[in-house]
Amino acid sequence: QVQLVESGGGLVQAGGSLRLSCAASGRTISAYTVGWFRQAPEKEREFVGAVNWTGDSTSYADSVKGRFTISRDNAKNTVYLQMNSLKPEDTAVYYCAGARSWSSGRYYAWNYDYWGQGTQVTVSS
Repeated sequence: QVQLVESGGGLVQAGGSLRLSCAASGRTISAYTVGWFRQAPEKEREFVGAVNWTGDSTSYADSVKGRFTISRDNAKNTVYLQMNSLKPEDTAVYYCAGARSWSSGRYYAWNYDYWGQGTQVTVSS
């Protein structure tokens, strides 16, 4: 069993940056694909990006491509989401999740077995 805990959320002005962390405990996260999802009020949860277990492959939603970067430090059992040039439409609760495989399913919430509790990101205009 893997427990995931997100941190680093907060309030930031448009154009600013935040770095979210996803720390794993219970088992090493090094063998897992880790995805980031977000959910805004009254909207469905949506894919933000994902990183494979080695960190050398990443995928991003078009809406964040070029602004967000996912990285991982398996020695620290932690995955990061660096968010730059933030926009008000990025406001949401951000979740990290773990999956056992790097597959075409990485874009979809159903592919992930473990989820964190989420961290709020609010971008003011």
